[in-house]
Amino acid sequence: MAIDLVIRNAFLPGSDGFTDIAFANGRIAAMAPHFVCDAPEYDARGRLISGGLIETHIHLDKAGIIGRCVLCTGTLAEAVSETSKAKAAFTEEDVYARGAGIVEQAILNGTNRLRTFVEIDGRAGFRSFDAIKRLRADYAAAIDIEICAFAQEGLTNDPGTEEMLDTALASGADLVGGCPYTDPNPADHIRRIFDLGERYGVPVDFHLDFDLDPAGSNLPLVIAETLARGYQGRVSVGHVTKLSALPPEAFEAVARSLTQAGIAVTVLPATDLFLTGRAATHLVPRGVTPAHRLAQLGVLTTISTNNVLNPFTPFGDVSLIRMANLYANVAQIGTAEALEAVFDMITINAARLLGLEQYALDVGGPATLVLFDAVSGADAVARLSPAVTGWKNGRQTFLRPASRLLFGQQHQNLDGRLE
Repeated sequence: MAIDLVIRNAFLPGSDGFTDIAFANGRIAAMAPHFVCDAPEYDARGRLISGGLIETHIHLDKAGIIGRCVLCTGTLAEAVSETSKAKAAFTEEDVYARGAGIVEQAILNGTNRLRTFVEIDGRAGFRSFDAIKRLRADYAAAIDIEICAFAQEGLTNDPGTEEMLDTALASGADLVGGCPYTDPNPADHIRRIFDLGERYGVPVDFHLDFDLDPAGSNLPLVIAETLARGYQGRVSVGHVTKLSALPPEAFEAVARSLTQAGIAVTVLPATDLFLTGRAATHLVPRGVTPAHRLAQLGVLTTISTNNVLNPFTPFGDVSLIRMANLYANVAQIGTAEALEAVFDMITINAARLLGLEQYALDVGGPATLVLFDAVSGADAVARLSPAVTGWKNGRQTFLRPASRLLFGQQHQNLDGRLE
């Protein structure tokens, strides 16, 4: 077998020494210390290598529209309303251009897989969906994009949306998503989303329980439908900020139910912090569900970006490492073991949520991996370590050269003279 490239001196999560990784025909041909070969080499210099970062919950279609919207209250209702107004004017080219900018930034930050929600209804039509399908194809050499056909503004209250979701699932969407808290009949909304998922044999993903009132949760409905339909392992929910308002006993009871139903939970720190607790005048609640506590009770948990530069989150750089660091700060996590578990939420846990069977770096698996300027996952989260370079199926997809200090040493001036 002809070896195409060997990455030397890489540090694998959980290992106790450096490893060489050999590529051949887009696959991992060998993994061993001091691998003997005369192929081209890349020296990892003892830095961390992994299968790459994974966004499990992001909105490419409405990223970068903050300049088109007005923020007054900073509430969820305002964000939904302002985005609804803006998306009526979206064009396919507009969505493509904004989405492409976010995708490229994500790749440079070490992300090589993502699940994006795409709003499909009478206001957006299929313009956003068509744009994101083009993005998925155009960037496939560097990143895998999974499309969730999404009913942001309800279903029972929005005639035609259900039929449009059906059309999207028949023409390229990978799964279907619902938003019961914007629907006057959340129970029927949930049932209809499950019906669509079953019809096409795809997973379902809900935006759920996005407030801090412990009462009125729709999570029991999702759990019941999951169990009744045998959909364990194919359901995920995002936000569920109500869980952050529960006392320990009630929280643990919900966690046990989630574990039994095989429902994954995605926490979205930036958005959840920005939008929740607006009514508080002091001691403002964080509003971020403790994913690490859910994980300790057996729930599959991930951390993701959600929105970037729009009314839901008027900032962001699509860096999952930064999002993991933000979560660790909010959750008051500081030990190496706990920080490593947070890194897992943007890597191996996220791979499980997306149902990826070939994520771990193994001989025979795809040569898809990312190198970070860190010595462990915990170190990457603690120091906000940047991605250095990455490969997808053996092909290098990005390179971020190290920064250099220039003071105190000879360097060239703008006109080429040495200073």
